[in-house]
Amino acid sequence: MSFYSPFFMLGVAAMTTLLSACSSEPENKIFPRLQQLEVPQPKANTQAYMAQHHGLTLSDDYHWLRDQDYPQVNDKPILDYLKAENDYYASFLAPHQKLVDTLFEEFKGRVNETETSVPWIKNGYEYRWYFQPGKEYRTWARRKLDSDIEQVYLDENLLAEGHEYFTLGDWDISPDNSLLAYSMDTDGSERNIVKIKSLTTNEYLVDELADVSGSVLFSQDNQSLIYALLEKDVWRTSSVNVHSLGTEQNTDKVLVKELDETFSLGFYLTSSEQYLVLTTGNADRTEISVVSMADLAQAPKMLNTREQNFKLDVDHGNGHFYMLTNDTHVNFRIAKSKENQVQYDQWQTVFAGSNTRYFKSLQVFKGFVAIGQSIQGLESISILPNLGKGHEIVLPEKVASVSLSANPEFSQKHVRIRYESMITPDSIFDYDVPNETLNLRKTKIIPSGYDKNQYTTERIMAEARDGVKVPISIVTKKGFKKDGSQPLYLYAYGAYAFGLEPNFSTTRLSLLDRGFAYAYAHVRGGDEMGYQWYLDGKLDKRNNAFNDFVDVAQHLIEQGYVAKGNISIEGGSAGGELMGAVVNQAPELWRSVNLAVPFVDVLNTILDETLPLTPPEWSEWGNPLISKDVFEFIQSYSPYDNIQAKEYPPMLVTGGLNDPRVTYWEPAKWTAKMRATKTDKNLLVMRMNMGAGHFSNTGRYGRLKDIAEEYAFALIAHGIN
Repeated sequence: MSFYSPFFMLGVAAMTTLLSACSSEPENKIFPRLQQLEVPQPKANTQAYMAQHHGLTLSDDYHWLRDQDYPQVNDKPILDYLKAENDYYASFLAPHQKLVDTLFEEFKGRVNETETSVPWIKNGYEYRWYFQPGKEYRTWARRKLDSDIEQVYLDENLLAEGHEYFTLGDWDISPDNSLLAYSMDTDGSERNIVKIKSLTTNEYLVDELADVSGSVLFSQDNQSLIYALLEKDVWRTSSVNVHSLGTEQNTDKVLVKELDETFSLGFYLTSSEQYLVLTTGNADRTEISVVSMADLAQAPKMLNTREQNFKLDVDHGNGHFYMLTNDTHVNFRIAKSKENQVQYDQWQTVFAGSNTRYFKSLQVFKGFVAIGQSIQGLESISILPNLGKGHEIVLPEKVASVSLSANPEFSQKHVRIRYESMITPDSIFDYDVPNETLNLRKTKIIPSGYDKNQYTTERIMAEARDGVKVPISIVTKKGFKKDGSQPLYLYAYGAYAFGLEPNFSTTRLSLLDRGFAYAYAHVRGGDEMGYQWYLDGKLDKRNNAFNDFVDVAQHLIEQGYVAKGNISIEGGSAGGELMGAVVNQAPELWRSVNLAVPFVDVLNTILDETLPLTPPEWSEWGNPLISKDVFEFIQSYSPYDNIQAKEYPPMLVTGGLNDPRVTYWEPAKWTAKMRATKTDKNLLVMRMNMGAGHFSNTGRYGRLKDIAEEYAFALIAHGIN
C-alpha cells in the first residue's frame, strides 16, 4: 500500500547506505515522510459560522462539531465523522499490528505482575496495595498490627467490571476503622459517585452520593462524610458539603460555597488531623479557611483573603499553622503562626524567599517539618527539626525526581520519599530523621531485565532566542552517537506551573533500545526553574513556551544529538497546544507529531464562558471577552486559528469523547481543518476514544496498549517497522 514511507521500499543494503549518508551529512538529509493511506480520507463538512468580538469577525467552518447538547453527544453527523476518523486510524494500524503487539509485549514484560506497595501504618493497621497476576487494577488490603490476618477492603478490579472506563478517585476509612468510603468514575467525565460500606459486615450503606469531584473524608465522630459537590452538567465544584450518614444528599450541610465562577474549591485534612483546610482560588491566588475537625458546625476561620492576591498552602501541627506562600517572594517563603493567632500580620517567617531556592511543598510531623524544594532546577528535600539545625537529605543523584510520598502518621519518625531518575527506576526511601540515615524500601522490579549501566542521562542547557537558558533532560542508551545519525523523541508540557521531572519510564526503553535519544524540554510555563519560570510562560508571555521548544530542538540539532527533520515530538493537553503551536511555527523540524488530547482551539474555548472550565482558565490565558488585546494575542498563537496552506509533518491526534478538560471537538476540529488545509500528502490520523475522557484508557495494561500504538506511529514515521 502506498502509505508506507519510502524506507519500506528499500532493501536492507539500500537502507544501510541511506542511513550511512544520513550519518555523514545529517544537516543535508531530507527524511522521507509517512504518507497518507490509499483508502479515502475522512472529510468533515464545512458550515459557515461567524462571531463578532471587539469589532472583529471570527470565522469557524467546523464549529458544528461541537454538539449543542454537550455534555451529551448524540448528533449523528458528529458521531459519523468521529467514526470515520477512527476507521481511518484502524486502516493505518492494521498492517502494523505486529509492531504494536511487539511493543505491547515488551511493555508487559517490564510489568511486575504481582507488584505491591511498601506497607504503611495508620491508626493501628498496616496497609498495602498489590496487583493480582493479569489484573488491570489494584487490590487494597490491611491487617491489624497485632494480627496476621489480612483483610481486602477494596478491589478495584471488581468495581471496574462491566465498565469500559474506570478510575478510583479517592477512599477513606473512618476513625473507628469500621467504614470505608470511596469515589469512582466510570465514564471519564470526572463526575464521581461515592459509596460507603461496612468493613465489619461488607454490606453497603444506603448512602450513595452523586456528582462528587473526587476527595472524601470521614468526620471524627464517624457519622458524616465530607466531599466536594460538582454543579449539575457543569464540571465546576460548587460547594464543600458534609453528608450525615443515613440521610438524603439534598439535605447535606454546606461548609463553604464559591460564587465566583473563576475560582475552584477544594479541601484536605492537615497532617495533625485537627483541622479541615478549605481552599478556593485560581492560578494567581488562593484563599484559605480552616475548620476544627472536632466541631464542623463552627464557622470557618479565615487565614487570608483573595484580595491579598497571593498563593498559599497550609499545614498544621504542634500548635502551629505552617504557611507556604509567595506573598513576599516569587519563589515562596515558609511562615508559621500559633493556631490562635492566624491573622496575616501574626505570621512569622521561618525561611525567607530566595532567588535560587524554590519552596514547593511542606508537611508537618510531630518532631519536624519536611520541605520539598528545587534549588537551581534540582529537586531535594530538607528537614527542619523542632529542635536543632535543619539539613538537606543527601540523595543518590543530583538530577532526579524527588517528592514526599505517603506519610500518614503524624507521630512517625521517618519521612517516606519517592525517588527516580531517567535511568533509576521508581524507588521508595524511608529517611530516618533522628539518625539521619536513608533506607531503600523498594525499587521497581522489571521482570524482563534492566541494566542501569547500559543507559546514561544528562542535563544540558540550550540558549533560547531571548538569551534565557532552557534546561533539557536527556537519556540515551550507551553508544549513542552525537553525530546527527540517530533519531530523537522530544517531549514537553510547559503550563500551569507543572514542571516535568526527570523520571523513569519502562515504556521509553523500547525507544532507547531502537536507537532513539529521549529528551524533556523544560520550557517556560512549567516551574522547573522556579515560579518565575511559570510566570514567564503564561498570559502575554505564552509565546516563550513555544519559542523555547523550537530553540531546544535547534540546539539539539546543533550539538549533534539529531538531524533536522528527524525529531518526533509529543505533548498532551496544554502540551498538545504546545505541539500545535510548534508544528505551525517550524513544521520542517519534525519527523512525527503526537498531539495528545490537545488544547488546540484556544481562542474559541477561552471565549466560551458557558464551558465549565473556561472562567477559571482566564487567569492562565487571559480573558478575550473583555480585552481586544488579549483576543488578538491569543488569536496570534492559537494553533487551530493558525493552520496554513503549507506542508506539515505526519501527525497522530488523540481525544476522548467524555473529556471535560479538553473537549472532544478540539482534536476533532484540528484534524478536520488540518486535513482540508495542508498541502502535503503526509499521514494525519485521529484516534477518538468513544468511552473515555482526558486520561484515555485506564488500567495498567489498557494505557500500555495506547502507548504501544503511539510509539508505533513514531517508529513507523522513522522507517522502523
